Amino acid sequence: MRTLVVVRSLKMGGMERVAVNLADAFAQAGHESHLLSFRRVKKPLVPEHGEVRQHHLALRWWARATVVGLLLELLARLFLNPVLKRSLFLGSGIMGGVVFRVWLRNFEHRHGKVDRIVFRGVGTFEMVWTFRNDKACYVLENIFHVGMSNWRQRFFAQRLYQGRHLVAVSDGVATSVRQAMEIWHFRPASLRVIYNPCPVESIRRQMLAPEPDLPDGPYLVNVARLVPAKDQALLLRAYSRSGVTMPLVLVGGGRERGRLEALVKELGITDRVMFAGQRDNPYPWMHHARLFVLSSRFEGMGIVLFEALACGTPVLSVDCPGGIRSVLKGELESSVVPHDEKNLAAGIHLALQNEKPHIEEAWLDDFKPEAVAERFASSTRQGA
Repeated sequence: MRTLVVVRSLKMGGMERVAVNLADAFAQAGHESHLLSFRRVKKPLVPEHGEVRQHHLALRWWARATVVGLLLELLARLFLNPVLKRSLFLGSGIMGGVVFRVWLRNFEHRHGKVDRIVFRGVGTFEMVWTFRNDKACYVLENIFHVGMSNWRQRFFAQRLYQGRHLVAVSDGVATSVRQAMEIWHFRPASLRVIYNPCPVESIRRQMLAPEPDLPDGPYLVNVARLVPAKDQALLLRAYSRSGVTMPLVLVGGGRERGRLEALVKELGITDRVMFAGQRDNPYPWMHHARLFVLSSRFEGMGIVLFEALACGTPVLSVDCPGGIRSVLKGELESSVVPHDEKNLAAGIHLALQNEKPHIEEAWLDDFKPEAVAERFASSTRQGA
């Protein structure tokens, strides 16, 4: 196949890292793999596989350069967005879809027809929402928060999901999509579950890289953006309550850092908590940890869970909506605790009382790159 993975940017983030992993997976499986981003960043993620061909399209610049695109964006910004919140994409994405269609035509003229286009993330869909192509599938990274139906949600869903081939990264995400279909009144052309790829060999190479800032002894670790959805506040309160003296390391940056540092002081655990900040290579931090702990309010897939397992580190997670049970199943179900401070504290305490468990290679089979690439290939052959 000739594949094209499309993502808004290649900044350091979970969804962007998975887009790169997928492009690598296609190349590793012997397909002609291309990766396209719409925004430049200072330190972009780079595919490991040398056969992945990278492209950049300054989509917003070209859309504005058509003048029509600039006028539509201004109209949406000045008149539509103040009334209909988060609707700016409705203006900017009209010409965005046109520009992408022109770029794709030129791309296929140079490289040949594309067999599968994979758009990753709703933010990416929004930038080109008027583009339609039966070869395209749209990967949903997070659960839909389905509440009471309103015309705004139905209107957005019609623009973004109606008649498209949707791919959910977990069974939990797919369940939320089906709920939204009934309440928001849209029908995709298809809905499939395809897990995110876990590049085990690459992770195991990177986890051995020297890291001078690591704690001297064993520690617990959480790797995530410091944002409300990841709920490190719950983790800090549970850690304090557990009575565990082993240090806790938070790897990641974000707007919640100041609030979390204040909470650490309030709880009196400043000497046991380390804020490591954003790291280009988080895998040494996972590999050397005694336990990886996830405290999120929801997770589309929970990619960090199988990354930690690939690093040989046991995991503990609160039970939350989304995809963690696609990872923590079978023997790993005991690694899930109820989503509250008391049970997470007890789970941390118990996990550290037991010997460090052996990580079974079979637990990672569903996420091997070759398996994920084959699922996308089979969906192409089936016309979905």
